[in-house]
Amino acid sequence: MTTELRILRRAEWDTWYGNLIRAFGGVDEATEERELWDALTECERSIGVWDGEECVGTAGAFTFRLSVPGGRIVPAAGVTMVSVAATHRRRGILTSMMRRQLDDVRAWGEPLAVLTASEPGIYGRFGYGIATQQLSAEIDSSRVRLVPPPGADIGAVRVRYADPEASLAACEAVYAQRVESRPGMLARLPGWERLGVLDPAQNRQGASPLQCVLAERNGRTVGYARFAVKPEWGAGGAEGVVNVRDLEALDPGAYAALLNFLLSVDLTSTVRMRSRPVDDPFVHLVSDIRRCEPRVRDSLHLRPVEVGAALEARTYAAPVDVVLEVTDPFCPWNEGRWRLSGDTKGAGCERTTDPADLALGSNELGAAYLGGTRLSALAGAGRVRELRQGALTEASVAFASPVAPWLPHGF
Repeated sequence: MTTELRILRRAEWDTWYGNLIRAFGGVDEATEERELWDALTECERSIGVWDGEECVGTAGAFTFRLSVPGGRIVPAAGVTMVSVAATHRRRGILTSMMRRQLDDVRAWGEPLAVLTASEPGIYGRFGYGIATQQLSAEIDSSRVRLVPPPGADIGAVRVRYADPEASLAACEAVYAQRVESRPGMLARLPGWERLGVLDPAQNRQGASPLQCVLAERNGRTVGYARFAVKPEWGAGGAEGVVNVRDLEALDPGAYAALLNFLLSVDLTSTVRMRSRPVDDPFVHLVSDIRRCEPRVRDSLHLRPVEVGAALEARTYAAPVDVVLEVTDPFCPWNEGRWRLSGDTKGAGCERTTDPADLALGSNELGAAYLGGTRLSALAGAGRVRELRQGALTEASVAFASPVAPWLPHGF
Protein backbone atom coordinates (compact mmCIF):
# COMPACT_ATOMS: atom_id res chain seq x y z
CA MET A 1 0.00 0.00 0.00
CA THR A 2 1.24 3.46 -0.91
CA THR A 3 -0.40 6.46 0.74
CA GLU A 4 0.15 10.17 0.26
CA LEU A 5 -0.05 12.77 3.04
CA ARG A 6 -0.66 16.29 1.75
CA ILE A 7 -2.26 19.65 2.51
CA LEU A 8 -6.01 19.68 1.94
CA ARG A 9 -7.22 21.23 -1.29
CA ARG A 10 -10.48 23.17 -1.11
CA ALA A 11 -12.02 21.06 -3.88
CA GLU A 12 -11.36 17.93 -1.79
CA TRP A 13 -13.18 19.14 1.32
CA ASP A 14 -16.39 17.14 0.80
CA THR A 15 -14.48 13.88 0.32
CA TRP A 16 -12.16 14.67 3.22
CA TYR A 17 -15.01 15.57 5.55
CA GLY A 18 -16.98 12.54 4.43
CA ASN A 19 -14.17 10.30 5.70
CA LEU A 20 -14.39 12.07 9.06
CA ILE A 21 -18.17 11.58 9.29
CA ARG A 22 -17.83 7.89 8.40
CA ALA A 23 -15.14 7.41 11.05
CA PHE A 24 -17.48 8.85 13.67
CA GLY A 25 -20.36 6.54 12.80
CA GLY A 26 -21.53 7.72 9.40
CA VAL A 27 -24.60 9.69 10.51
CA ASP A 28 -25.08 12.68 8.21
CA GLU A 29 -25.03 16.13 9.80
CA ALA A 30 -27.65 18.77 9.20
CA THR A 31 -26.93 21.00 6.21
CA GLU A 32 -26.36 24.11 8.35
CA GLU A 33 -23.94 22.24 10.61
CA ARG A 34 -21.92 20.91 7.71
CA GLU A 35 -21.87 24.36 6.09
CA LEU A 36 -20.54 25.95 9.28
CA TRP A 37 -17.65 23.49 9.57
CA ASP A 38 -16.92 23.96 5.88
CA ALA A 39 -16.67 27.70 6.45
CA LEU A 40 -14.49 27.31 9.56
CA THR A 41 -12.07 24.75 8.10
CA GLU A 42 -8.69 26.27 7.27
CA CYS A 43 -7.58 24.10 4.36
CA GLU A 44 -4.04 25.43 4.42
CA ARG A 45 -3.78 24.16 8.01
CA SER A 46 -5.46 20.81 7.30
CA ILE A 47 -3.97 17.58 6.02
CA GLY A 48 -5.30 14.40 4.51
CA VAL A 49 -3.93 10.98 3.78
CA TRP A 50 -4.92 9.49 0.44
CA ASP A 51 -4.81 5.95 -0.89
CA GLY A 52 -5.23 6.61 -4.58
CA GLU A 53 -8.39 8.73 -4.85
CA GLU A 54 -9.72 7.55 -1.49
CA CYS A 55 -9.26 9.71 1.59
CA VAL A 56 -8.23 7.50 4.53
CA GLY A 57 -7.02 10.05 7.10
CA THR A 58 -7.91 13.59 8.17
CA ALA A 59 -6.56 16.19 10.60
CA GLY A 60 -6.94 19.95 10.91
CA ALA A 61 -5.59 22.78 13.05
CA PHE A 62 -7.74 25.84 13.71
CA THR A 63 -6.08 29.20 14.35
CA PHE A 64 -6.92 29.81 18.00
CA ARG A 65 -6.06 32.35 20.67
CA LEU A 66 -6.15 30.80 24.13
CA SER A 67 -6.28 32.57 27.49
CA VAL A 68 -3.53 31.50 29.91
CA PRO A 69 -2.81 32.31 33.59
CA GLY A 70 -2.16 36.02 33.90
CA GLY A 71 -4.75 36.94 31.27
CA ARG A 72 -2.55 36.90 28.19
CA ILE A 73 -4.06 35.56 24.96
CA VAL A 74 -1.62 33.10 23.34
CA PRO A 75 -1.62 31.61 19.82
CA ALA A 76 -2.54 27.93 19.84
CA ALA A 77 -3.27 25.33 17.20
CA GLY A 78 -6.71 23.80 17.73
CA VAL A 79 -6.23 20.19 16.59
CA THR A 80 -9.48 18.93 15.13
CA MET A 81 -11.27 16.59 12.72
CA VAL A 82 -8.81 13.75 13.29
CA SER A 83 -9.84 10.42 11.78
CA VAL A 84 -8.43 7.29 10.19
CA ALA A 85 -10.53 5.01 7.99
CA ALA A 86 -11.31 1.67 9.63
CA THR A 87 -9.77 -0.07 6.62
CA HIS A 88 -6.41 1.59 7.30
CA ARG A 89 -5.97 1.32 11.05
CA ARG A 90 -2.70 0.15 12.65
CA ARG A 91 -0.63 1.34 9.69
CA GLY A 92 0.96 4.42 11.22
CA ILE A 93 -1.38 6.92 9.56
CA LEU A 94 -2.36 8.71 12.78
CA THR A 95 1.26 8.95 13.89
CA SER A 96 2.30 10.36 10.53
CA MET A 97 -0.42 13.02 10.71
CA MET A 98 0.50 13.98 14.29
CA ARG A 99 4.16 14.19 13.26
CA ARG A 100 3.44 16.44 10.29
CA GLN A 101 1.00 18.55 12.23
CA LEU A 102 3.30 19.33 15.17
CA ASP A 103 6.14 20.13 12.76
CA ASP A 104 3.80 22.56 11.02
CA VAL A 105 2.61 24.15 14.27
CA ARG A 106 6.22 24.73 15.26
CA ALA A 107 6.96 26.31 11.88
CA TRP A 108 3.93 28.60 12.31
CA GLY A 109 5.44 29.87 15.57
CA GLU A 110 2.54 28.74 17.78
CA PRO A 111 3.79 27.55 21.19
CA LEU A 112 0.77 25.42 22.11
CA ALA A 113 -1.39 22.72 20.55
CA VAL A 114 -4.79 21.86 22.04
CA LEU A 115 -7.54 19.36 21.31
CA THR A 116 -10.61 17.63 22.66
CA ALA A 117 -10.39 13.86 22.47
CA SER A 118 -13.11 11.45 21.39
CA GLU A 119 -11.04 8.82 23.21
CA PRO A 120 -8.78 10.31 25.90
CA GLY A 121 -6.33 7.42 25.81
CA ILE A 122 -5.12 8.25 22.29
CA TYR A 123 -3.16 11.47 22.58
CA GLY A 124 -0.89 10.92 25.56
CA ARG A 125 1.64 9.20 23.31
CA PHE A 126 1.89 12.40 21.29
CA GLY A 127 2.75 14.50 24.34
CA TYR A 128 -0.68 15.87 25.31
CA GLY A 129 -1.87 16.16 28.91
CA ILE A 130 -5.38 16.82 30.26
CA ALA A 131 -5.32 20.54 31.06
CA THR A 132 -8.98 21.25 31.86
CA GLN A 133 -11.97 19.35 33.13
CA GLN A 134 -15.66 20.02 32.72
CA LEU A 135 -18.48 19.75 35.23
CA SER A 136 -21.95 18.48 34.35
CA ALA A 137 -25.04 18.37 36.55
CA GLU A 138 -28.65 17.19 36.59
CA ILE A 139 -30.29 19.63 38.99
CA ASP A 140 -33.59 18.52 40.53
CA SER A 141 -35.23 21.92 40.28
CA SER A 142 -38.39 20.65 41.98
CA ARG A 143 -36.37 20.34 45.22
CA VAL A 144 -33.29 22.51 44.79
CA ARG A 145 -33.65 26.22 45.42
CA LEU A 146 -31.36 29.15 44.83
CA VAL A 147 -29.40 30.48 47.80
CA PRO A 148 -28.71 34.09 46.73
CA PRO A 149 -25.21 35.44 47.30
CA PRO A 150 -24.97 37.85 50.26
CA GLY A 151 -25.53 41.43 49.22
CA ALA A 152 -26.56 40.57 45.67
CA ASP A 153 -29.64 42.47 44.60
CA ILE A 154 -31.11 39.99 42.17
CA GLY A 155 -34.19 42.17 41.85
CA ALA A 156 -32.08 44.87 40.23
CA VAL A 157 -31.32 42.51 37.33
CA ARG A 158 -33.88 42.27 34.58
CA VAL A 159 -34.05 38.89 32.85
CA ARG A 160 -35.82 39.01 29.50
CA TYR A 161 -36.25 36.74 26.52
CA ALA A 162 -34.29 37.67 23.40
CA ASP A 163 -34.01 36.18 19.96
CA PRO A 164 -30.78 34.10 19.86
CA GLU A 165 -29.76 35.54 16.49
CA ALA A 166 -30.71 39.14 17.22
CA SER A 167 -28.92 39.08 20.59
CA LEU A 168 -25.76 37.43 19.29
CA ALA A 169 -23.66 40.61 19.34
CA ALA A 170 -24.69 41.45 22.91
CA CYS A 171 -23.87 37.92 24.08
CA GLU A 172 -20.50 37.93 22.33
CA ALA A 173 -19.63 41.22 24.04
CA VAL A 174 -20.25 39.58 27.44
CA TYR A 175 -18.25 36.51 26.46
CA ALA A 176 -15.31 38.63 25.24
CA GLN A 177 -15.12 40.33 28.65
CA ARG A 178 -14.89 36.94 30.35
CA VAL A 179 -12.04 35.46 28.30
CA GLU A 180 -9.06 37.02 30.06
CA SER A 181 -10.41 36.17 33.52
CA ARG A 182 -10.29 32.38 33.11
CA PRO A 183 -7.50 30.29 31.52
CA GLY A 184 -8.53 27.90 28.79
CA MET A 185 -11.13 30.12 27.15
CA LEU A 186 -10.94 30.85 23.44
CA ALA A 187 -10.91 34.42 22.18
CA ARG A 188 -13.32 33.75 19.34
CA LEU A 189 -12.34 34.85 15.86
CA PRO A 190 -15.02 35.94 13.35
CA GLY A 191 -17.31 33.06 12.41
CA TRP A 192 -16.95 31.15 15.66
CA GLU A 193 -19.83 33.06 17.26
CA ARG A 194 -22.11 31.09 14.94
CA LEU A 195 -21.38 27.91 16.89
CA GLY A 196 -23.32 29.26 19.87
CA VAL A 197 -26.56 29.60 17.91
CA LEU A 198 -26.24 26.55 15.67
CA ASP A 199 -29.54 24.76 16.17
CA PRO A 200 -30.40 22.11 13.55
CA ALA A 201 -33.92 20.75 14.01
CA GLN A 202 -32.70 17.18 13.57
CA ASN A 203 -30.41 17.54 16.61
CA ARG A 204 -33.07 18.69 19.08
CA GLN A 205 -34.28 15.23 20.16
CA GLY A 206 -37.71 16.49 21.11
CA ALA A 207 -36.56 19.74 22.69
CA SER A 208 -37.62 23.23 21.69
CA PRO A 209 -35.72 25.47 19.31
CA LEU A 210 -32.84 27.32 21.00
CA GLN A 211 -33.99 30.02 23.43
CA CYS A 212 -32.08 32.92 24.95
CA VAL A 213 -32.50 35.26 27.92
CA LEU A 214 -30.44 38.34 28.66
CA ALA A 215 -29.61 39.67 32.11
CA GLU A 216 -29.69 43.48 32.13
CA ARG A 217 -28.85 46.07 34.76
CA ASN A 218 -29.54 49.75 34.11
CA GLY A 219 -30.04 48.95 30.44
CA ARG A 220 -26.69 47.18 30.08
CA THR A 221 -26.36 43.49 29.20
CA VAL A 222 -24.45 41.79 32.04
CA GLY A 223 -25.14 38.15 31.23
CA TYR A 224 -27.00 35.66 29.09
CA ALA A 225 -28.20 32.09 29.00
CA ARG A 226 -28.98 29.93 25.98
CA PHE A 227 -31.08 26.83 26.49
CA ALA A 228 -33.79 24.56 25.12
CA VAL A 229 -36.77 23.07 26.93
CA LYS A 230 -37.75 19.45 26.45
CA PRO A 231 -41.37 18.90 27.54
CA GLU A 232 -41.95 15.64 29.40
CA TRP A 233 -44.90 14.35 31.42
CA GLY A 234 -45.16 11.70 34.10
CA ALA A 235 -47.88 10.27 36.28
CA GLY A 236 -47.53 13.22 38.67
CA GLY A 237 -47.56 15.91 36.01
CA ALA A 238 -44.94 17.97 34.19
CA GLU A 239 -41.34 16.70 34.23
CA GLY A 240 -39.77 18.91 31.58
CA VAL A 241 -36.02 19.42 31.21
CA VAL A 242 -34.11 22.69 30.71
CA ASN A 243 -31.03 21.88 28.65
CA VAL A 244 -28.52 24.70 29.26
CA ARG A 245 -26.08 25.35 26.45
CA ASP A 246 -24.42 28.60 27.57
CA LEU A 247 -24.44 30.64 30.77
CA GLU A 248 -22.18 33.68 31.13
CA ALA A 249 -22.40 36.62 33.53
CA LEU A 250 -20.18 39.54 34.46
CA ASP A 251 -20.94 39.54 38.20
CA PRO A 252 -22.45 37.30 40.91
CA GLY A 253 -25.81 39.07 40.91
CA ALA A 254 -26.32 38.59 37.19
CA TYR A 255 -25.27 34.94 37.42
CA ALA A 256 -27.66 34.30 40.32
CA ALA A 257 -30.53 35.98 38.47
CA LEU A 258 -29.96 33.79 35.41
CA LEU A 259 -29.66 30.62 37.47
CA ASN A 260 -32.83 31.51 39.36
CA PHE A 261 -34.63 31.89 36.05
CA LEU A 262 -33.43 28.52 34.78
CA LEU A 263 -34.50 26.80 38.02
CA SER A 264 -37.96 28.37 37.71
CA VAL A 265 -39.00 27.62 34.13
CA ASP A 266 -42.63 26.49 34.15
CA LEU A 267 -43.51 22.80 33.64
CA THR A 268 -39.94 21.63 34.22
CA SER A 269 -38.33 19.68 37.07
CA THR A 270 -34.72 19.27 35.85
CA VAL A 271 -32.00 21.70 34.78
CA ARG A 272 -29.30 19.91 32.82
CA MET A 273 -25.94 21.69 32.82
CA ARG A 274 -23.21 20.54 30.46
CA SER A 275 -19.54 21.47 30.19
CA ARG A 276 -19.26 23.95 33.05
CA PRO A 277 -16.09 24.97 34.94
CA VAL A 278 -15.36 22.71 37.90
CA ASP A 279 -15.58 25.79 40.15
CA ASP A 280 -18.79 27.04 38.54
CA PRO A 281 -20.74 29.37 40.86
CA PHE A 282 -23.88 27.21 40.75
CA VAL A 283 -22.14 24.72 43.07
CA HIS A 284 -22.28 27.38 45.83
CA LEU A 285 -25.72 28.78 44.99
CA VAL A 286 -27.86 25.66 45.30
CA SER A 287 -29.54 24.44 48.46
CA ASP A 288 -28.64 20.76 47.96
CA ILE A 289 -25.58 19.84 45.87
CA ARG A 290 -26.36 16.10 46.11
CA ARG A 291 -29.57 16.62 44.16
CA CYS A 292 -27.49 18.20 41.39
CA GLU A 293 -25.60 14.94 40.67
CA PRO A 294 -22.31 16.64 39.68
CA ARG A 295 -19.95 14.73 37.41
CA VAL A 296 -16.48 15.60 36.11
CA ARG A 297 -14.68 14.47 32.95
CA ASP A 298 -11.72 15.51 30.84
CA SER A 299 -12.06 18.41 28.42
CA LEU A 300 -9.11 20.27 26.85
CA HIS A 301 -5.89 18.35 26.15
CA LEU A 302 -2.79 20.53 25.75
CA ARG A 303 0.85 20.07 24.80
CA PRO A 304 3.70 22.57 24.66
CA VAL A 305 5.03 22.74 21.11
CA GLU A 306 7.87 25.05 22.15
CA VAL A 307 8.58 24.63 25.88
CA GLY A 308 10.48 27.89 26.33
CA ALA A 309 7.96 30.08 24.52
CA ALA A 310 5.01 28.35 26.18
CA LEU A 311 6.31 28.79 29.72
CA GLU A 312 7.26 32.41 29.05
CA ALA A 313 3.77 33.19 27.73
CA ARG A 314 2.01 32.90 31.11
CA THR A 315 2.55 34.37 34.55
CA TYR A 316 2.95 32.53 37.86
CA ALA A 317 0.97 32.84 41.08
CA ALA A 318 4.11 33.01 43.23
CA PRO A 319 7.82 33.62 42.56
CA VAL A 320 9.43 30.57 41.00
CA ASP A 321 12.98 29.73 39.96
CA VAL A 322 13.35 26.08 38.99
CA VAL A 323 15.26 24.00 36.48
CA LEU A 324 13.00 21.55 34.66
CA GLU A 325 14.38 18.37 33.08
CA VAL A 326 11.93 17.79 30.25
CA THR A 327 11.46 14.58 28.28
CA ASP A 328 9.56 14.77 25.02
CA PRO A 329 10.39 11.94 22.62
CA PHE A 330 7.75 12.99 20.05
CA CYS A 331 9.06 16.58 19.87
CA PRO A 332 12.75 16.09 20.75
CA TRP A 333 13.58 19.78 20.31
CA ASN A 334 11.89 20.28 23.71
CA GLU A 335 14.08 17.80 25.57
CA GLY A 336 16.69 18.95 28.04
CA ARG A 337 16.96 21.35 30.96
CA TRP A 338 15.05 24.61 31.11
CA ARG A 339 15.39 27.30 33.78
CA LEU A 340 12.01 28.88 34.51
CA SER A 341 12.04 32.14 36.46
CA GLY A 342 8.85 34.08 36.93
CA ASP A 343 6.17 35.67 39.09
CA THR A 344 2.84 37.49 38.69
CA LYS A 345 4.41 40.05 36.34
CA GLY A 346 6.02 37.75 33.79
CA ALA A 347 8.51 34.96 33.20
CA GLY A 348 11.60 33.85 31.35
CA CYS A 349 12.51 30.33 30.32
CA GLU A 350 15.86 29.44 28.78
CA ARG A 351 17.99 26.36 28.26
CA THR A 352 20.56 25.68 30.97
CA THR A 353 23.21 23.20 32.03
CA ASP A 354 22.46 23.73 35.72
CA PRO A 355 21.35 20.72 37.79
CA ALA A 356 17.67 19.88 37.43
CA ASP A 357 15.17 20.53 40.25
CA LEU A 358 12.18 18.68 38.77
CA ALA A 359 11.93 15.98 36.10
CA LEU A 360 8.76 15.65 34.02
CA GLY A 361 7.49 15.04 30.51
CA SER A 362 5.60 17.16 28.00
CA ASN A 363 2.37 15.41 29.08
CA GLU A 364 2.81 16.67 32.63
CA LEU A 365 3.72 20.18 31.48
CA GLY A 366 0.60 20.18 29.32
CA ALA A 367 -1.58 19.02 32.20
CA ALA A 368 -0.22 21.65 34.59
CA TYR A 369 0.15 24.51 32.11
CA LEU A 370 -3.24 26.21 32.63
CA GLY A 371 -3.09 25.83 36.40
CA GLY A 372 -5.86 23.32 36.90
CA THR A 373 -3.71 20.27 37.62
CA ARG A 374 -1.21 20.51 40.48
CA LEU A 375 2.34 19.38 39.85
CA SER A 376 2.21 17.93 43.37
CA ALA A 377 -0.72 15.73 42.35
CA LEU A 378 1.22 14.48 39.34
CA ALA A 379 4.18 13.81 41.62
CA GLY A 380 1.89 11.73 43.83
CA ALA A 381 1.17 9.61 40.78
CA GLY A 382 4.88 9.26 40.06
CA ARG A 383 4.71 11.39 36.93
CA VAL A 384 6.83 14.28 38.29
CA ARG A 385 10.08 13.68 40.23
CA GLU A 386 11.47 16.16 42.72
CA LEU A 387 15.27 16.37 42.45
CA ARG A 388 15.78 19.33 44.80
CA GLN A 389 13.96 19.41 48.11
CA GLY A 390 11.32 22.14 48.13
CA ALA A 391 11.25 22.56 44.36
CA LEU A 392 7.97 20.65 43.98
CA THR A 393 6.08 22.87 46.42
CA GLU A 394 7.55 26.02 44.89
CA ALA A 395 6.60 25.04 41.36
CA SER A 396 3.22 23.57 42.27
CA VAL A 397 2.12 26.78 44.00
CA ALA A 398 3.48 28.96 41.19
CA PHE A 399 1.79 27.02 38.37
CA ALA A 400 -1.64 27.07 40.04
CA SER A 401 -4.46 29.28 38.76
CA PRO A 402 -6.80 31.13 41.16
CA VAL A 403 -9.75 30.02 39.01
CA ALA A 404 -10.18 26.66 37.33
CA PRO A 405 -9.25 26.61 33.65
CA TRP A 406 -12.18 25.87 31.37
CA LEU A 407 -12.89 25.28 27.69
CA PRO A 408 -16.33 26.81 26.97
CA HIS A 409 -17.11 24.78 23.83
CA GLY A 410 -15.72 22.07 21.67
CA PHE A 411 -14.19 22.32 18.24
